[in-house]
Order: sequence, then structure tokens, then C-alpha cells
Amino acid sequence: MIFYSLRATYITFLFVFIGSFSFAQSNYFKMSYGFGGGMNKSYTDVYEGDYGKIVYGVFDYHITPFLTIGLEGQYGRIKGGIAVKDPSGRWFVNKYTALTANLKLMLGELVNYRQGGLLYNMRGIYVGFGLGAINNNISNIARYPPQASGSDRQPYGGEDKSTNLLLPINLGFNYYIKDSYGYMRYVINLNAQSNFTFGEGLDGYNESRLSANNTYPDMYNSITVGFRYMFGNVRSYHKTL
Repeated sequence: MIFYSLRATYITFLFVFIGSFSFAQSNYFKMSYGFGGGMNKSYTDVYEGDYGKIVYGVFDYHITPFLTIGLEGQYGRIKGGIAVKDPSGRWFVNKYTALTANLKLMLGELVNYRQGGLLYNMRGIYVGFGLGAINNNISNIARYPPQASGSDRQPYGGEDKSTNLLLPINLGFNYYIKDSYGYMRYVINLNAQSNFTFGEGLDGYNESRLSANNTYPDMYNSITVGFRYMFGNVRSYHKTL
């Protein structure tokens, strides 16, 4: 009698454990794509950066719901220089395209959270970095010093078209929206990105011919708002989503 009672108790605890474990698990989609846009600002060798526009598209593979690797394509305008303030009278407009591979890690991967709690609502905060290339297309630029004339009129060094290595660093937030079946399906994304370039193509000036003190990489920062759609096969995850 005691044996049957212990067996019944064991089976009860086993079903409770399995039920609790199953409840704690969730399913998520393995892929997502999206698009967005925003503003950027340049930081180059000209006197002062300016604001430009950016649009982008992304495709991500979800290793977990909170760890992704993917591709991002950008198109936009990077502007800089104010002729009346720059001692050399330089300014530029760069209609660029860029492609990078990015890895992003979200807070939800690192912390234990309870559904509806503060950490649950913050689980979409992420950091990331990537590597790729930027194709510079200088559509407008001041190639000559404004005060130069005659034999003194020598153009500034630099190229209108070039390709440089690009290193993006991301800080952002994903706000998840569930579909009617309870899956995380839609994402509203806010992202701040710093993009470091290695070369002299971003502003179209080869600063090494203008100044011997050119030790900092050209860069641009961007702030964007975007939308993601998650799709594909589903996979289980050990936390409630």
C-alpha cells in the first residue's frame, strides 16, 4: 500500500515538473526581415558635419530570440562642410550605399525575467557590431580653394568614387508585438548606430595631402526607426516569450 502511495506521489510530481517545464518554454520564428529610415550626421576631416537621410533593409537569422546574425543594406546621403566656416572652403555630398554583416545580443538572452515585469519589458535592449563595406559616390563637392586662381588653383586630393571598409556599432531596442497565436511576430525597432570607415572616401578628400595630422577615421552616426516581420520555421526556447 505504501509502495503504491509513493508511486502515485512520484508520478504526480513528475507530471507537475513536466507541465511546469513545458509552460516555461516558448516557440519563436528563426528568421526576420525589415526596413526603416532616419537621419545621419557626418564626422570627417571637413570643418563641420551636416545632417543627411538614410533608408535601410535588414535580414536576420535568429540563433535564439535574443541573439541574431544578419545582413543590413543602407542607402542615403552623407553631407558635411560649411564653406563660409571651413578655412579651406570645403564641403561635400556623398550618395552612398553600404552592406554589412551584423551580430546583435539582446538583454533577454542574459537575464532571467518574469512575464510582465520590468526586465521582461526591457528584454529587447541590445548591443551589436558588424563588418562590411561602404561604396562612396561623391555627387557634389568643393574641389578647389575658393580664394585660389590662375596657377595657384590646385585641386584638393581625393576621389569621387571609392569603397572603404565599414565597422558599425549598434545600440537599440526591439519592441515585440505578438500575433493572434501568441507568437512574437512583429517588431518595432529603434536603433542608434556609429559607423567607422577606414580610408579617405567618405568625404571625398584625401586629407593626407592637406594635413599631416590625419589620424582619426571618418565616421557617421545615425538614428533610425524600423519595422521587422518574423517568419520561417519555429524553434523552442527555454524562456517564456
